[in-house]
Amino acid sequence: MVEFFEQLSKVAVLVFVVTCMVTAGLGLSVHDIVAPLRRARLVAAALLANFVIAPCIAYALTELIPLDRSHAIGLLLLGSAAGAPFLPKLAELAHGDKAFAVGLMLLLMVGSVVFMPIALPLLVPGLSAEPWPILKPLLLTMLLPLSVGVFVKSRWTLRALPLQRVFGIVSNVSMLLAVLLLIGLNFQAMLGTFGTGAVAVGVAFVSLSLGAGYVLGGPHPTTRSVLGVGTGQRNIAAALLIATENFREDPGVTAMLLISTFAGVVVLVLAARRFAKPVR
Repeated sequence: MVEFFEQLSKVAVLVFVVTCMVTAGLGLSVHDIVAPLRRARLVAAALLANFVIAPCIAYALTELIPLDRSHAIGLLLLGSAAGAPFLPKLAELAHGDKAFAVGLMLLLMVGSVVFMPIALPLLVPGLSAEPWPILKPLLLTMLLPLSVGVFVKSRWTLRALPLQRVFGIVSNVSMLLAVLLLIGLNFQAMLGTFGTGAVAVGVAFVSLSLGAGYVLGGPHPTTRSVLGVGTGQRNIAAALLIATENFREDPGVTAMLLISTFAGVVVLVLAARRFAKPVR
């Protein structure tokens, strides 16, 4: 029975990642993609924050604070995975620049597909030194579905919206199923994170990444807030994909991903609400 639920959770994660990427792509027009990327300074700042500073923060925390090996691996996976599909929602909550949020989301998703196969074998013990085993699932389940969504949006604009609703529903249902299954299967491992410092390290990682993105977000509050929450909110879909493919026998890795993400959501929502308040 356990094996059945393990396989079901793997399928649920896969469906969630694919439908989430398709849904994101169906909401992106060519203008949405191109316009924000013309802001070279912000693009450079986003790449620096998400693919240099955030992974370095994760690595530094694992070196400075004694964590279980599996928890350290989970944090390193999260630190390397940028471009959460929920970024536009957080940006809206923060009253940030929505166009920049959409462009940033796409930039970081594509950047993660390039970055993770190169960085993870260097950072995470137990992963193959060959980039292809990591790159392949990212290409097939993230970049390809995202590209299909963008293509459909560009060719059949009127059909994209109802399709986006359908894929959005499937994505939400599969995400809920995946989370419930992963929590159930890794419940003891999640309980085991309490008292080890893992939760505090997860909160510290999200908070420091959020701060780094905010500082690099430029002089305008609407872009500072977006880059802040965009750097703090990591791509749990990509991290879970790598974890379920490579560390299925180590529930502590998935437990760290879930705990850090849940704790991070609290930090990011509070920060977004604070950013939304007018400066007096």
